[in-house]
Amino acid sequence: MSEKICAADRAEQLFRAGYNCGQALVGAFAEEMKMPMEDAMRISAGLGGGLCRMREACGAVSGAIVVLGCARGNDDPEDYANKGYVYALGQQMCFRFQDQFKTLNCGKLLGLPEGSVGSMPTPRTPDFYEKRPCLKYIRAMAEILEDTLNNN
Repeated sequence: MSEKICAADRAEQLFRAGYNCGQALVGAFAEEMKMPMEDAMRISAGLGGGLCRMREACGAVSGAIVVLGCARGNDDPEDYANKGYVYALGQQMCFRFQDQFKTLNCGKLLGLPEGSVGSMPTPRTPDFYEKRPCLKYIRAMAEILEDTLNNN
């Protein structure tokens, strides 16, 4: 019998396969969301590079919020209690990430100069994975999200 792989490992595998940081997070939880992997990848395609390579909110954080909404979100616009619950859980997750890395901003996490915006993704080479710190952010956010879902 095979042991179930943890969310951080699943997210890392997806990122190393060439998916962006947001896709890695959403894809790692696709089964829990009862969503086909193809749909998970499409719905999160624009999250990479801090929202479409704008270097704003970290894609791993954004992906985790998407998963949180699928797992705990409301479908009734008048359900203010659930909206508040999801907002509170999302804030807790963001604060945990921020406490660890000091920011939610992709550009700052990567140490990029202000205005480092572009639409073309960086080729995924061995050098990319060696130099880019994204994996530590992806793994940390996957662990935070897994913990949040398991305990709330």
